[in-house]
Amino acid sequence: QVQLVESGGGSVQAGGSLRLSCAASGIVFRVWTMGWYRQAPGKQRELVAAITSGGEISDADSVKARFTISRDNGNNMVYLQMNSLKPEDTAVYYCAAASSLSTISDPRFWGQGTQVTVSS
Repeated sequence: QVQLVESGGGSVQAGGSLRLSCAASGIVFRVWTMGWYRQAPGKQRELVAAITSGGEISDADSVKARFTISRDNGNNMVYLQMNSLKPEDTAVYYCAAASSLSTISDPRFWGQGTQVTVSS
């Protein structure tokens, strides 16, 4: 049974930081491309950042230089360090797993999501 469990969400003021974590189980973690998506109220889910098994990173223009994705293959964890948070970053953040960067737009597995709220 595959599980992706996010943690680390919460409420923060604009300019603050949060670190999201995703613990994966039930998959051979090191071979999967991992991603973070977010969905704000009334908006479509969007890909924030992804990291391949080899450490190649792809991230959205809206978060470049502010968010950093990383992974720990030894502990089956993927992280999203979020700095200089803005109110528009408010969303539910989801961890996702795909076979490659080319398929990260249609992940095979999803976590349940964690809420991030940024106040001005």
